[in-house]
Amino acid sequence: MEQQEASSEDVVMTRIGQALMLLHGGDREEARNRFGALWAEIGEHGDPLHRCTLAHYMADAQDDAGDELAWDLRALAAADGLGRLGQDRLDAHHPSSAVRAFYPSLHLNLAADYVKLHRPDAARVHLDRAHAALDALADDAYGNGIRGALDRLERRLEGA
Repeated sequence: MEQQEASSEDVVMTRIGQALMLLHGGDREEARNRFGALWAEIGEHGDPLHRCTLAHYMADAQDDAGDELAWDLRALAAADGLGRLGQDRLDAHHPSSAVRAFYPSLHLNLAADYVKLHRPDAARVHLDRAHAALDALADDAYGNGIRGALDRLERRLEGA
């Protein structure tokens, strides 16, 4: 039973990855369609890792800043659900994952959404939360990319 469950979970992550390739290839509409179909299958109460991952990428596929914010908030809520699952359950999905490492990026995205929506106070709250979570990131390309994006967004917000 566990093997079958792991297999089906891998299929969901594979399908998310396929839609993400469409998004990165510039086909936002088809990516949105596929992400939407997956969301309908997974549902609001599905696996938190799937919901977090899917909502995170669905946000990137949005043309409207309000829609992007709604999906980023769903991703954050799902990440909070991941924390309640425990590391053993998360390790079944991806051994190198740590829930805490999701938060800098999730809060960075929310801060960027609020900047787009001209809500600087809300943006600052999420910038602060992203900074508070930075210790979960390694000193590698990903971690440095998040740190750099935070710095750029802060400078943009200061200039507004």
